[in-house]
Amino acid sequence: MTEQHIPTMAELAARNEIPDILFWVGCAGSFDTRAQRITRAICQILHHVGMRFAILGTEEGCTGDPAKRAGNEFLFQLQAIANIDTLNGYGIRKIVTGCPHCFNTLKNEYPGLGGHYEVIHHTQLIQQLIDAGKLVAANGESFSGKRITYHDPCYLGRGNGVYEAPRKVLEHLDAQLVEMRRCRSNGLCCGAGGAQLFKEPEAGNKEINVERVDEALETSPQVIAAACPFCMLMLRDGIKAREKETEVEVLDIAEVTARANGL
Repeated sequence: MTEQHIPTMAELAARNEIPDILFWVGCAGSFDTRAQRITRAICQILHHVGMRFAILGTEEGCTGDPAKRAGNEFLFQLQAIANIDTLNGYGIRKIVTGCPHCFNTLKNEYPGLGGHYEVIHHTQLIQQLIDAGKLVAANGESFSGKRITYHDPCYLGRGNGVYEAPRKVLEHLDAQLVEMRRCRSNGLCCGAGGAQLFKEPEAGNKEINVERVDEALETSPQVIAAACPFCMLMLRDGIKAREKETEVEVLDIAEVTARANGL
C-alpha cells in the first residue's frame, strides 16, 4: 500500500474541518518499532473504509496510565489535564485507540478530570465496520481454517468487558479460533500491565509471559492474536524464549484484518 498522509487535528482545524474520529496513537504505537506496524494497520483500515480521521501528532502526550499504575498520581493528573485541555480545545467527541491502557484511561479516568469522550478500542471499531458491511475479507491473505488463539488483554477484557469484538473479527475470517485454558474473564495477564513493563521482574520460578506463551502453545496455534502493544511485546518475547518464531506468528487483530483485506 502506498503511504497516505494522515492529517493532524491542527491541520484540520486550520481548514475548519472536523474528523469523524480521532485516532489516539499512544506511546507504544508512536515509538515502539513493532507497535508502529499496528498503528499503520489501523490507519490502513480507516483509509480503506473512507473514514475521516486525524491524529494529534506532537500534541499527543502520554495518557498518564504508567505513572498512575506506578503510584504517581500527581504526574498522572499533570499528563491527563494537559491532554484534556488539548482534546477539549479541538472539541473532540469520539476517540479510537490501539491500546487498551489508553482506552481504559481515556474512557474511565479522564471524565473525573473534565474529559468526556466516546472512546472505543480498535477491535470494537473493526467489528462495527464488518457488521456494517464496510470490511469484507477479500483480495488478501486467507486465514480460513488457520488455528488462531486470542490473548485477552487485561484492560480490555476484565477491565472493560470487551471479549466478543476481537473474537467476532477472527470468526469473520473463517479462522479456527482455539481458546487457551485461561481466557476471557479468567485470562492470564501477559505481565506488562500495572506499569510492570517498566521495572525488572521480581524473583520467581518462571517469567509470566513465558507461562502465558506456554498456555498458548498448548493450543498448537499458527497465530497468537493480540490486541495490545504491551501484550504484543511480552508474547513475542515469550515466543523467542521458546524458539518458536518460525512456527508461530504473533499478530494484532488490526494486522490480521489488514492482511485479510489486502491492505
